[in-house]
Amino acid sequence: MMADLAKRLDEMEAEIKKTKFRQSSGRANEVNYWVFDYPPENEMEVRERIKYLKNKNQKGADEFELVVFDLYDIIIDFLEDKNFMEKCFDFEKKKGFERITKAVNNSMKFNDDDSIIVNYIKENTPDNAVVFLIGIGKCYPILRSHKVLNNLHQAFVKAPVVMFFPGTYNEQELILFNEIKDDNYYRAFKLVK
Repeated sequence: MMADLAKRLDEMEAEIKKTKFRQSSGRANEVNYWVFDYPPENEMEVRERIKYLKNKNQKGADEFELVVFDLYDIIIDFLEDKNFMEKCFDFEKKKGFERITKAVNNSMKFNDDDSIIVNYIKENTPDNAVVFLIGIGKCYPILRSHKVLNNLHQAFVKAPVVMFFPGTYNEQELILFNEIKDDNYYRAFKLVK
């Protein structure tokens, strides 16, 4: 059972402000990737807290820059920039949602070393930052959380990364919306229990 969400969010905020958190390479020299899981029904509360933390951070009170990437927005921006949105709608009508999911995966190179999302995060993360990844639930099933973690940890070690996950994470499996299970190995740790 997760502790009170407001308390866990407070603990997360305190943790990311520690110099040790930003300088470490994770537990046992693992990659510095963290998952903050929360009940999906509390999505709006988590979004509001992240927005509050980002605004507070912009005032220069912290010793780091908080960078928030909404993975869903990155996908939509990419599709719009390439003028693919209408093509996606038409393709989905003709071929179905499963095929459009595969097509978007391929066009954004989710499984490749030069993934559009990984490159975007790398190019837009300054030195001395903490990265928040949000929008995991909005991306399902086009982008799965295990792909994000697995691809990013192989290419990005510049800053600690916290993925906000609407569901449950027990350091072995991610269960999106507390219903959809990913049976993959993750090299990320639970930020606040």
